[in-house]
Parts: sequence; structure tokens; C-alpha cells
Amino acid sequence: MSTRERIFHALIFEIIAIALFVPISMWVTGQGAGAMTGLAITLSLIAMSWNYVYNILFDRYAGEDRINRSLKLRMTHSLLFEAGLMVICIPVIMWWTQLDLLTVFLLDLGAILFFLVYTLAFNWVYDHCRYRLQQRQMALESHGG
Repeated sequence: MSTRERIFHALIFEIIAIALFVPISMWVTGQGAGAMTGLAITLSLIAMSWNYVYNILFDRYAGEDRINRSLKLRMTHSLLFEAGLMVICIPVIMWWTQLDLLTVFLLDLGAILFFLVYTLAFNWVYDHCRYRLQQRQMALESHGG
């Protein structure tokens, strides 16, 4: 993936994540929309930065052939991403919400379970859409279109 595409990938991922995170986090924490939207945007910026760096490193390890990645490799990708993000974000969430470590840790575990599934599904859909678009582009180019 090019840098431009990596940025696009991260932005789409985070826009959908924010749309899901804000109402769920309001419900779980009892905090207002403004506070949770601010936290969501902050966490999103952290996650996008981590996403960019992490995926470059992971692609170096796993290779550029994303369409043929096994479920095991995709699960490993998601687990390692979320573990790194957890280490970065827990202190931020504690400061933002003024909740204690145990509460934030438990909330983050719930969020991680959600985002493990979301990350796996999002990347699978993205990779297959990307593959189909590339195939169409190659077909058009081979037919002189």
C-alpha cells in the first residue's frame, strides 16, 4: 500500500469507529456527548498514528500480499495492534474520564473485544474491495480503456 492509501485506509477505519464509539461510550460511562466525542477524536488520532506505523511494520513481516492472508495471521495482526493501542490509550482514557485504572482497564477490554471483531471485519472487507477494484482497473487497462 502506498502512503496515500494507508492514510485513506486509516481515515475510513477511524470515521466508522468514531460513529460507533461515541454512542456506545456515552451509554457505558454515563458521560456526555461532548466529552465522549472529544475522547473519541483524541483516541482516533492516536490510533491513526499507531495504525500507520504498526501496519508498515506488520507488512514488512507478513509481506504485501494482503488478499491471501490467513485467518490466523489476520487475528494475530488484530491482537497485536490492539495490545499496542491499549498500552498507549489507557493513561489517556483515565485522565480524560477521571476513572480509576481498574474501571478503565475493564472498559478497554470491552472496547478491545469489540474492535478486534471490527478490525478483522473492516480489513477483510477493505482488502477484498481493494482487490476487486485493482482487478477491474487491470481489466480496463488490458482492454485499452
